[in-house]
Parts: sequence; structure tokens; C-alpha cells
Amino acid sequence: MTGVRIEADRVSVHLPVFNINSLSLKKNLLRLGTNGRIHAGSKHLVIEALRSISFVFEEGDRVGIVGLNGAGKTTLLRTIAGIFRPTGGRLDVVGRVVPLLMVGAGMYDDASGYENIRSCALQHGMSVPEIEAKIDEIAEFTALGTYLSLPLYTYSAGMRMRLSYAVATAIESDILVLDEVIGAGDAVFAQTCAQRFSALLGRTRIIVLATHDSGSIRRYCNKALLLREGQVTDFGPTEGVLKTYERTIAQMA
Repeated sequence: MTGVRIEADRVSVHLPVFNINSLSLKKNLLRLGTNGRIHAGSKHLVIEALRSISFVFEEGDRVGIVGLNGAGKTTLLRTIAGIFRPTGGRLDVVGRVVPLLMVGAGMYDDASGYENIRSCALQHGMSVPEIEAKIDEIAEFTALGTYLSLPLYTYSAGMRMRLSYAVATAIESDILVLDEVIGAGDAVFAQTCAQRFSALLGRTRIIVLATHDSGSIRRYCNKALLLREGQVTDFGPTEGVLKTYERTIAQMA
């Protein structure tokens, strides 16, 4: 296998739910109400979050993951990112993966803006030399000036978002995994952020984006993958998959 690539071959992910030993009736009701995706074991429930899914994402693919709540979208992103391990099948991921699943996670109120830049960048997998090479550019983009030397608890919500957004969009990766399109939340800042986000997508070799917003899928993705109850029900060019997904939503209305 050569080049940047993600290949899933009958991948399953089972997630245990602990500390419900006394809820035998609830276990049975959950199992019946989820088409068998939840199994009652002797000590815990096991949720079949992904059920024998297969696909190949190749260099240049921008794949939108769609599906109703509970379909397995977030589990798939976390499995690609290495946060969850498959319990069955084979998943090959070739390339450096950066998961932007919780932008702003891991920031510390008592640390300064500069300290949080370094901390968040390390958590996203950047090396110390990479961080030092980019820190001035990140700081400039935030437009926070002297606030970067102050602790985070002095920041407004909008200032926090600027800081986390600047770090997230500075990271270099082969494969970018996103749960919803990164937003900046500040109308004045929005156009600059949109340009920076587009540049990030342009230099990334595979993008996997999960979102409920069909408009974002159409804008950013050339392919889409539809999940239903942990299984792949459609995968291919964006428009065809989205039409299938939108018909499913309409039938449920």
C-alpha cells in the first residue's frame, strides 16, 4: 500500500457500557429497541457502534460522513484517529492524522495564551520545533496582542475561540478528521477564518468530515459516506449520497 490512504475491511467497533448490573429489564429493552446493536453481557452492555464496515479513502478524497444521530459518525472519526481500536476487521491508516474533534479542548484557565498555544499544539501532535516555528504566525492570527501573555481566565468566549481556532488551523497533517466544520464565532473575524480554513483543507491530502449540514458537505467534499445503525448504506460521489440521505430524513418527517 503506497501513498496517503485509509482502508477499512469489515471493521467493527464495540463499546462497553459499565456499572449497570442491576438494570436487567432496561438491558433487554435497549437491545430490542436498537435492532440488536446493544448486547446485554453479564457485567455490562456492549454497543455495536460500527458493524463490519468497509471503504477506501484515497489521496485527494474529501469525504463527508452523514447519518442520523447514533448512526456511528463520531465513532468512525475516533477510530480513524486512533482513539478507538477496532474490535473486528482491519483498519489501515497511512499518513499523519490530526483529529480536530474538540477544538479548544485541553486549554488551561490559569495558563497564558502563549502557554495554551504550546499545550494545545503538543496535544494535536506537533513537535516542539514545529510549534516554535509557527508560534509567531499563530499569535499574529489571533490578533490578541498583549492578552497572549495573560491567563486564559481573563479572556472572553470569543477570544478563547480565536486562540483555539488559530492553533487548530496551523497544524500540518496528511489526514484531517473533523467533527463539524470549524467555526470562529466572531462575525468580524469570520471571513479571515473562512480563508484560513480553506487553506488548511487545500494542503491536506485526505479530509474526513462528519456533519449534519448538507451544505458544508456539498461545499467541501467530493465524496460522502452514509451510515445507518453502524453500517455503511451508501458511499460515492457527494450529490448521490446526499440525495439518499435527504430522502431518508424526509421519510421520517
